[in-house]
Amino acid sequence: MSSFFPSPSPLVQIKPLGFPWETMDPFLFCVYHDDAYPAANAQMGPQASLAGRAIGQDFSRKDGWSMYHGGVVPGFPAHPHRGFETVTIVRKGLIDHSDSLGATARFGRGDVQWLTAGQGIVHSEMFPLLDGTAPNPLALFQIWLNLPRQSKMAKPHFTMFWSQDIPRLSVTDAEGRRTEVAVIAGRLAAAGAPVTPLTPPPDSWAAQADTDVAIWTIHMAPGARWTLPAAAGVGTRRQLYFFKGGAVTVAGQPVTHHAAIELRAEAAVELLNRGGDDAEFLLLQGRPIAEPVVQYGPFVMNTQAEIAQTLADYQRTQFGGWPFADNAPVHGREPLRFARHPDGREERPADVKASSPGG
Repeated sequence: MSSFFPSPSPLVQIKPLGFPWETMDPFLFCVYHDDAYPAANAQMGPQASLAGRAIGQDFSRKDGWSMYHGGVVPGFPAHPHRGFETVTIVRKGLIDHSDSLGATARFGRGDVQWLTAGQGIVHSEMFPLLDGTAPNPLALFQIWLNLPRQSKMAKPHFTMFWSQDIPRLSVTDAEGRRTEVAVIAGRLAAAGAPVTPLTPPPDSWAAQADTDVAIWTIHMAPGARWTLPAAAGVGTRRQLYFFKGGAVTVAGQPVTHHAAIELRAEAAVELLNRGGDDAEFLLLQGRPIAEPVVQYGPFVMNTQAEIAQTLADYQRTQFGGWPFADNAPVHGREPLRFARHPDGREERPADVKASSPGG
């Protein structure tokens, strides 16, 4: 049941979290996967029976995990996108990326991949399980950020934000309790400690100077108090997702269940973790694109005619085709993270020595 608040309040409404999480323009979609995968088998899948699961379409959460569209390894085999971006924030575990441009990557453990689908890309996102003797937990956000009309047919592109390069603001309140904010997109200046922003992909709505896009994760210790500063832009919309922890107060309003909280972006808002465990939030904000949205599955355009053209284009070209023998590639048992771009350029986190990424 939703709660609505009168205009002077910095709160607009509070809704229970569903699946997927409700979003506001310029965002299209947000999902949180939190899977307690068991030890791995020899094929990098779960060392457990798959009996009773709808393989290829398993969102069951049976035993605390799902195979999703995977058959052996959990995840999402090759599928197309056009007209928007995906931002994938991996909190635990690893993702193996492969795409129709020939690029591959293994990322996780705090890393973020920002993929501009633009005119069209096919990619796979598989969740390899590497530890054969212990559980393999996976937790991630995937956020869909719309592209404006002039960028919907941009060239596909992905950017890696490795965990150690993501700016973080760490503050301690008057009682010595800590709050940490990871700034994946946007600017944050609080308590005299400005955070240097990351650079979004060039065709992203977030790359425009006045769109005020922010994607932040907020981690508060028990009893911690922190004031979320007002947004910088005019017309910005802001949603705060309380997804972990027992009880918090937002602008003086107790929140005792996990919730999507719409805020008036022009107001600063005090957050207080009243529970005995850490509390965590995801913040999504931005100035709306304010254009028509016509979605057909993994395609997001402005008109029905553009959707029809997208379907025809995909049937004709497969957005470049699939260059891998398997539609669900995984990149070997070596745990090192890497990204190999379509032009052959390779990236690795600075704290990892170069070696073969496998597969």
